[in-house]
Amino acid sequence: MTWYQTITLLEILFGALFLGLYAGYLWRVRRIAHFFGQRPHGVWVKFVLRHLYLILIVIAILGPSFGAMKKEIRTIGKDLYIAVDLSASMNATDVQPSRLEKSKQEIQRLITRFNSDRMGLIIFGNDAYIQSPLTYDQNALQLYTRTLNTNLLPNTGTNYAPVLQLALEKFGQLGNSPAAEQKARVLVLISDGENFGDKVEQLAEQLREQNIRVFTLGVGTTEGSRIPVGNRYKRDNDGNVVTTKLNPEPLVKLAELTNGQYFEVNDRISEISRLVSAINNIEGELRESKTIDVTANKYIYPLALALLLILLDTLLTIKIVRI
Repeated sequence: MTWYQTITLLEILFGALFLGLYAGYLWRVRRIAHFFGQRPHGVWVKFVLRHLYLILIVIAILGPSFGAMKKEIRTIGKDLYIAVDLSASMNATDVQPSRLEKSKQEIQRLITRFNSDRMGLIIFGNDAYIQSPLTYDQNALQLYTRTLNTNLLPNTGTNYAPVLQLALEKFGQLGNSPAAEQKARVLVLISDGENFGDKVEQLAEQLREQNIRVFTLGVGTTEGSRIPVGNRYKRDNDGNVVTTKLNPEPLVKLAELTNGQYFEVNDRISEISRLVSAINNIEGELRESKTIDVTANKYIYPLALALLLILLDTLLTIKIVRI
């Protein structure tokens, strides 16, 4: 048998207080009984009864545990990269406070929902770079996320090919062992759908062959918005104000080619919870498996017996002095 709690100074003090007060009670009863020339034998019945349920209550508080059994504990995890579009169109405000700021809020939610997974951060525009390698350090990921802005990369548009190529390289560096092949590898690509690159289908096919799923998150609205540049708005070569709109088609196609799914964040809804559920449904790598001894706290049995004795003590009347 094992115990969930140990006896502390508090329990010892309360026990000593109870014994002291009860000893005073017995001494007083004995004096009264002797005054009337009688022997207080009945008081010992109450003495035994009350001390018995007091001991049972203490046992219940300590938590007796027995009936041990073996249980296997498994820790399941995934390797997950989050790729964030940092092109100028992500500054559009059709999703408040802006597409990028809203994306950063959703990324921080994602990070907190995958605490048993390794996560990394990729930033991309026309090129792609590792902002944070795969790590379990959620605080570092949150810090990197908060510092994201469109000035980190040259303002040259958006191209999905470099980020897909980078994901292939980084996931490929994990090794070719059977254990590595069984890992659940996920790329979450966050963008407004404006893609000016090529070779996306070819790279998506390579990702699918290596069992790397791409989940895409479209941020923006189909009505679109202007792109702020300082105190003005971006204009084209003819001097017209540029309007950027969410273009979900390339994101949907990329997700379908890699057995992933497309989700959306706009001015009305956020499907980030559905994205989390979809990723959680992927079977992850078994990172750790161990067998531990499991015991159950059986406090209810001494407690129930103590309550029964308390009821008996209440109903049982003993005459100490008969006149």
